[in-house]
Amino acid sequence: MQVSAKLSSIRITPRKIGLLADEVRGKGINEALTYLRFSPRKRTAEALYKLIKSAAANADQKGTVDVDTLYVKTILVGQGVTMKRFRPRAKGSAFKINKKTSHISVTLAEK
Repeated sequence: MQVSAKLSSIRITPRKIGLLADEVRGKGINEALTYLRFSPRKRTAEALYKLIKSAAANADQKGTVDVDTLYVKTILVGQGVTMKRFRPRAKGSAFKINKKTSHISVTLAEK
């Protein structure tokens, strides 16, 4: 049985989240949560940690799955909406700043 959880438009770039997602993919749920808890990338790891905990809570809510036997089957990171901002520069010009967002989806499955 598979359970999933999604997180949309989080204000972290997909490239940064993708690095941690690659490390967690395929691991058991307890091992993945421990890895994220002690990761040096605190802000990114916290978002993934909460998302995996949410997917585990979804599995627990259904009641047919033993949560300890779950593993991270897939974790997909996609680019969300880009917020465009401008920084004033010399002589009336402007410098463009792109603030990228991410969409993340996690699927947990039983071993």
